[in-house]
Amino acid sequence: MGRSLRIALLSYRSKPHSGGQGVYVRALSRELAELGHRVEVLSGQPYPELDDGVPLTRVPSLDLYREPDPFRTPRPSEVRDWIDVAEWATMCTAGFPEPLTFTLRAARHVLPRRDRFDVVHDNQSLGYGLLRLVRAGIPTVATVHHPVAIDRRLELAAAPTLRRRLTLHRWYAFTAMQARVVQHLDGVTTVSENSRRDICEHMGLAPERIEVVPVGIDPDRFTPPPAGQVRETDSILAVTSADVPLKGLVHLLESLAKLRTERPVHLTVVGTARPGGPAEAALDRLSLRDAVRFTGPVPEAELIGLFQRATVVAIPSLYEGFSLPAIEAMACATPLVTTDAGALPEVVGTEAGLRVRAGDVGELTAALKLVLDSPSLAEQLGRAGRRRVLDTYTWRATAERTADWYAAVLERKGKQC
Repeated sequence: MGRSLRIALLSYRSKPHSGGQGVYVRALSRELAELGHRVEVLSGQPYPELDDGVPLTRVPSLDLYREPDPFRTPRPSEVRDWIDVAEWATMCTAGFPEPLTFTLRAARHVLPRRDRFDVVHDNQSLGYGLLRLVRAGIPTVATVHHPVAIDRRLELAAAPTLRRRLTLHRWYAFTAMQARVVQHLDGVTTVSENSRRDICEHMGLAPERIEVVPVGIDPDRFTPPPAGQVRETDSILAVTSADVPLKGLVHLLESLAKLRTERPVHLTVVGTARPGGPAEAALDRLSLRDAVRFTGPVPEAELIGLFQRATVVAIPSLYEGFSLPAIEAMACATPLVTTDAGALPEVVGTEAGLRVRAGDVGELTAALKLVLDSPSLAEQLGRAGRRRVLDTYTWRATAERTADWYAAVLERKGKQC
């Protein structure tokens, strides 16, 4: 390893449990620090939970989307400056302001201390504030997990009305900003080859400008069930950070309803059903209220317990740029049933799970039934998944490759490393 680097790791929101951004920020910062680098995390709400030795600089927004009062009206005393006004005004006009306003605030924190950082690493906010850092000569890079334009496409395809489609166009207007900002950064990394292809297509970035660094897992925390612990019978687990069409939750609920005609299978969803959203409507339409439990966000220890008790983990997504839940399940030796969407085939491989066509409820139902009916198949898939994680996906490997990438970026810029 080269010299110790001073790293500012930016994340516009860092949900600490059941959310990819918060998990990524915590794990990467911890492992980089253990490698001897000095990492400071700058985050908006919700703030991450970080390990000892990693300082957190809070970059507060108006927190307009917090639970239990999303799209709230802030008190006049909360408005501090023109960035707050812009944040409030954008929300009032159906836009999503956080990627822009966070980076503007983050630039205010970083610029007066520019000599304290060797590199600034943005976690997919890609707002115009980053360009202030680039113009100041601060090496600035970003992780793009996948282009958010794909979320926009899938939500527009599922929108039932013209009004909803117009609202979505406005909400996702920030994706144009992200596509422009990414062109000016000193380096870009992503988590899979599939995401690299999608970034090239949707953001116009040349493939040679994108480094692939898969994310990982801590295999000493996410482990198979303790000796003697028996998995629950007919138990399906799904982990979703958001109730949006991209996650395919309605397809899983339709599959569950089919399975329920033959057996008392039940589903646990680590996440929340959006009030009035498609998942909640499907629960009533399919009479599944007594068969599905939404846990909301859970601490890591509880999440691990859910993986260890589940018969099978289902990932019914219509798109995934990577999928942390997939490798979390594999690390716990829990068999997977996934779709063929996005990077899932690349992440899971051919031996750790059964694969079905995205959106095909019949195939999803048949695959889940096969795993539920065959304990020997489930055990075989689980063992293969654990081996794959140990061979390929650890946070230490992610941090080592990320640090090497920083060094290459600094070398290109002529910075001594």
